[in-house]
Amino acid sequence: MGIFGFFSKEKKESLDQGLQKSSQSIFSKLSKAVVGKSKVDEEILDELEEVLITSDVGVDTTIKIIERIEERVARDKYVNTEELDTILREEIIGLLEENQSQDFLDFDIPQDKKPYVIMVVGVNGVGKTTTIGKLASLFKNAGKSVVLGAADTFRAAAVDQLILWGNRVGVPVVSHGMNTDPASVAFDTVKKGKEENADVIIIDTAGRLHTKVNLMNELTKIKRVMQKFIPDAPHEILLVLDGSTGQNAFIQAKEFTKATEVTSLAITKLDGTAKGGVVIGISDQFKIPVKYIGVGEKVTDLQLFNRKEFVDSLFSKK
Repeated sequence: MGIFGFFSKEKKESLDQGLQKSSQSIFSKLSKAVVGKSKVDEEILDELEEVLITSDVGVDTTIKIIERIEERVARDKYVNTEELDTILREEIIGLLEENQSQDFLDFDIPQDKKPYVIMVVGVNGVGKTTTIGKLASLFKNAGKSVVLGAADTFRAAAVDQLILWGNRVGVPVVSHGMNTDPASVAFDTVKKGKEENADVIIIDTAGRLHTKVNLMNELTKIKRVMQKFIPDAPHEILLVLDGSTGQNAFIQAKEFTKATEVTSLAITKLDGTAKGGVVIGISDQFKIPVKYIGVGEKVTDLQLFNRKEFVDSLFSKK
């Protein structure tokens, strides 16, 4: 079992701390909504709807949550305001369970997928390269051999940053420098990973091309050259989103899911924002598993997503 085979006390404390701004904001708004009230009624549900929307859960997902709570209130006849935060947590966890959301327990990879190839996509500035560096470190600590590919060749900073991470973590980085062919970098990275019998290959890609068509063509070309060595590569297309941008993260997710087949999500920078609700909305609306969340600067603050622990931390009283 990997280093995240159980949700440790340290991880929970890190999660609580990372979501503190979001949790305090939500609890403060909820407290104002229920002050002086003993029973959950239509007025409180209207207030709750506003709390969720302003916490960047998103309108469509908020409506689903409110409808679930309305059904429960109608079924139970009388629900006091003391129970509201518990009911809210239970219904959101239930909603996530019905979607593609799942709990990832460790950094193991499928035994029949070696090397396991991850192509990472996302706009510039979301923490994409940092996420790759942290992932490399976490995989290595879980006993996996890793090769990185610096295929975001449109930005010198991205190439240099990935090389820096490789040196820090002690994993090889394939790089041809800036303004070189990204597909060529991906080709050489997969070739090296295959020849060296690596467990995991992680390919960084350009965060911004001039049009969606260009982006789609570039990602398709990268996938095609990788498949010359590993026919079913990439095994995972990880989209990195900046949680602190709130609804802009939804827009980014829409654009990238149109450009390529995204199979997992990493939502970063949740420690610096009160918009943690965006994780719930994105998970619900796109039906793509949230696999990683970033709740701090340390390598170990990139956590595997656990829906129950996440919702408990987001809606618990601090």
